[in-house]
Amino acid sequence: MPVISRGFHGRRSESEHKLPPGQYETHDFPVLSAGPTPRVPVDTWRFKVRTESGTLHEWSWADFLALPTEKPRVDLHCVTKWSKFDTRWTGVSLDLLLADVETSAEYALVHSYGGYTTNLPLEDLLDGKAWIVHQFEGEELDPEHGGPARLLVPHLYLWKSAKWVRGIDMLVDDEPGFWESAGYHEYGDPWREQRYQGD
Repeated sequence: MPVISRGFHGRRSESEHKLPPGQYETHDFPVLSAGPTPRVPVDTWRFKVRTESGTLHEWSWADFLALPTEKPRVDLHCVTKWSKFDTRWTGVSLDLLLADVETSAEYALVHSYGGYTTNLPLEDLLDGKAWIVHQFEGEELDPEHGGPARLLVPHLYLWKSAKWVRGIDMLVDDEPGFWESAGYHEYGDPWREQRYQGD
């Protein structure tokens, strides 16, 4: 039986690409941010996971790069209505990062350098659905696109894939992040057009 990496999704023909409702395809990679672009030196970068009980799990840049990587190939869908097909990334699965984290939390609040936050159900970070990525198309991730590392949750609108990621808090109760507090949808499913509260 052949062994297939969970991060590899195979080649897709053009006919397999589908646009969610209200989206258009772009071949560019637009840069959209809620504020200035942080410049985070890798020698000071840390990724921290804090459980609801306060237990802390932490990785330095060297720790992070020493972990096994996956190479997800995914489509991206931005809330501003563009979609980009077949993007290629390199990073570490959240399944691996959270494997030793004991929690009964159902929600996660993601924190970024620069102060940005976004919330997700914890189940949307597991089962091969999310990664902390540090390369895009075989190159180190530019700061404008979230480098040195960003969250990648491609089944949700791209604002959930927090740039410049620095940590995740496990929460028993859901807590809105930056855009969710400003009226964006709590979940952000592109196939349901969940752009804003009430959608």
